Amino acid sequence: MTKKKIIPKKENRKPLVNPNMVEAPLRPIISEDTLYKELSYLIEKSKQRAVSQVKSTVNILFWQVGKKINDEILHNKRAKYGSQIVANLAARLTSQYGQSFELKNLRRMMQFAEQFPDRKIVVTLSRQLNWSHFITIIPLKIMESRLFYANLAVHDILSVRELRHQIEMKTFERTQLANTQISKKSKVPKNTFKDPYMLDFFDLQNAYLEKDFENAILRDLENFILELGKGFAFVERQKRMIIDGEDFYLDLLFYHRKSKRLVAIELKIGKFQAKYQGQMKLYLKWLNRYERQSDENEPIGLILCAGNNREQIELLEMDKDGIMVAEYWTELPPKKELEEKIRELLIEARERIEARKLIEGK
Repeated sequence: MTKKKIIPKKENRKPLVNPNMVEAPLRPIISEDTLYKELSYLIEKSKQRAVSQVKSTVNILFWQVGKKINDEILHNKRAKYGSQIVANLAARLTSQYGQSFELKNLRRMMQFAEQFPDRKIVVTLSRQLNWSHFITIIPLKIMESRLFYANLAVHDILSVRELRHQIEMKTFERTQLANTQISKKSKVPKNTFKDPYMLDFFDLQNAYLEKDFENAILRDLENFILELGKGFAFVERQKRMIIDGEDFYLDLLFYHRKSKRLVAIELKIGKFQAKYQGQMKLYLKWLNRYERQSDENEPIGLILCAGNNREQIELLEMDKDGIMVAEYWTELPPKKELEEKIRELLIEARERIEARKLIEGK
């Protein structure tokens, strides 16, 4: 006797509106009860996901909830009544699903969906970041900075506390400032260095020598590497090079795992001088010939100075030889002063770039 093949019936549930679709402004306005039911459906569906995907599921759920509310209130021009609707929804959702959906959190979800409009980016980041990471990033005004810190937290496996510290220390702006030295023909990958470096943890006195500076770094190597950025590994101090029978010594040698290359660092207690270029170029050529492994990229160099002569640096175009220059600060200014100083440096750097483009275009 042949058994009948049982074909499961398809569920005739009406599909939800795709949250990525741009909704027509004149579509029918749904009631508060309907909106509540649709949000409840999203929450119930999310709760059924596997425990291993909880972090990603929660982030995506919060984004969906925020987007749904934004679409219904803002796209239908209900902003006049929006605050009350959101408050009502928060009260009902909190009663049903707990404090995660209270008013302040619901507003954060709305802001989350507004600040991260691309669902694909949210899905990708949600695999590594938790909701607290996103809450830390959401208040940032520029999308480029939000993505920078999100990717930094992913690649460097930053805790929320470490992420807050990076934001407070203006890591995005300082990285951008260093990137202004990088041209199209540069041998230095973008986002490798910062400018300036904050080395206030060394507690150096007003008068110190290069050897004191180097010793301070070695005593507190962990913090120095954290300031350089995760991915840097210490290799050697006072790297000896014999050239034409003469001894040369590189202050510090690191390895950068992400870009797979050696990084030479020279320490200078004064302002940058043009003669430093030749010295670093010689070191990089030697390292490339005698120390570089077959699977590694060309070495690059960082000259750390107490002060920058920015026009000299710009004219020399050292990035084409794999050389960058950065200032270091041994005293950290107050927060507002730090923000203003970094902002001014970035504006000046961008103005110089635009001026150079105009000159080159003539």
